[in-house]
Amino acid sequence: MASALLLALLLAAGASASPHPRGLVFNLETGELCLQSAQCRSHCCHRSDGLSLARCAPKAAEAQECSPKTIYGVYYKCPCESGLTCEVDKTIGGSITNTNFGVCRDPQSPDK
Repeated sequence: MASALLLALLLAAGASASPHPRGLVFNLETGELCLQSAQCRSHCCHRSDGLSLARCAPKAAEAQECSPKTIYGVYYKCPCESGLTCEVDKTIGGSITNTNFGVCRDPQSPDK
């Protein structure tokens, strides 16, 4: 109980000390270590392989490789930027192993 109170006080102190609050756990910048995408300002917690540490990364731009949104919260390829869709052929095996990769496309683009 005391450690939970201490953590709450540390988070509150960090949030109030800056005009642009950046917490110890949430609102993390690109390159900072993360456990879930919800922690990152970009909403993408990325790892390059199964043994690497996950870090916050920018979302995928048009024509870059992407992953559709997942329940795991950690990606091998980041989801697309706002307004783009990740065109991917989903499979059950790929959903389990987090390997359903696609390409970011603009749904309004005429060359679709």
